[in-house]
Amino acid sequence: MTDQQTPGGPAAWPPPQQLPPAPSYPAYPTFPHAEPQPYHQMLRTWSYAWWKPVVGTIALFVGFFLVAPLLLLPIVLVGVMPEEGDYLENLVNALTFESIEPVTLLYLNLTLGSIILITWAIHRVVHRLRPRWLSSVVPKLRWKFLWVCMALSVAALVAQVVVGQLVPGENEADLSGAVNDFTATTAVLALIVLLTTPLQAAGEEYAFRGYLTQAVGSLTRNVWLAVLVPALIFALVHGAQNVPLFFDRFMFGLIAGWLVIRTGGLEAGIALHVLNNLLAFGFALTFGDITDSLTVSEVSWWNIPLTLTQSGVYAVLVVLVARRMGLQTRTRPPETEQPQPPATLPA
Repeated sequence: MTDQQTPGGPAAWPPPQQLPPAPSYPAYPTFPHAEPQPYHQMLRTWSYAWWKPVVGTIALFVGFFLVAPLLLLPIVLVGVMPEEGDYLENLVNALTFESIEPVTLLYLNLTLGSIILITWAIHRVVHRLRPRWLSSVVPKLRWKFLWVCMALSVAALVAQVVVGQLVPGENEADLSGAVNDFTATTAVLALIVLLTTPLQAAGEEYAFRGYLTQAVGSLTRNVWLAVLVPALIFALVHGAQNVPLFFDRFMFGLIAGWLVIRTGGLEAGIALHVLNNLLAFGFALTFGDITDSLTVSEVSWWNIPLTLTQSGVYAVLVVLVARRMGLQTRTRPPETEQPQPPATLPA
């Protein structure tokens, strides 16, 4: 005789037919996080699994170094046709950046800019997240804050120029040299710089300060590793470089990554990256050589105090402004959409 049939015995409660239905993944809330998450923990969703950021990181580098360059290769194949001389030689020069022509710069910038689409695809396919979760914890790109950061990056640049006039060594901001001749090629290069350099800079930010920060952060749960590892990889993928130049790139990645965590989004890194690249290309087109600018492999040790000045001033200004603007730095799951997760979540 069962307990329910035994007089005075314990009865099953609630009766089996009154038990609530077992939770299933499709019934989960549309919001991806069970509790507020900082930017580097964004991939810790209801369906998180350790292998997902690993697969996503591999896909990122395959897309970065193989898929995007191959898909956009027709730009170079067609673009070098009008050039004088041997076609194959011109093609090799374009692909190895021996000489930066408009088609070469366009190919490079669009290839790097396409990384934005690659990271969005990884978020969507591997993590089942909408791409907007890469931009910030809101989730979207906060355009007002982005434009404010652009202004702050100008202020940081001014501080860098002032310090550059005080330190000994080569003054890289010296504008006393002769201005380059303005040719049709210069005009085309300037137009490509204006239209595609912001995409190129944003692409690198979405890759390194965006997806890699989230991937490392979700795997390790360590905020410092989430900042350090992407910054180190960012500096290394730039190829051969001396110690001061490596330090410059590593410090940029470190400050930009730290600001991602402090502000909850990519806006600060994108703004500084865009301005730096626009000024570097603009200076090269006006006074120098754009090929040397793109293939630079060494700078003076006196570049380090300039780097520290720009990064430090920018970081302080951004943190102060972000605090004043009351920026959201964690996700905000709706309270009505926070059921208790089951013991085992489906992958």
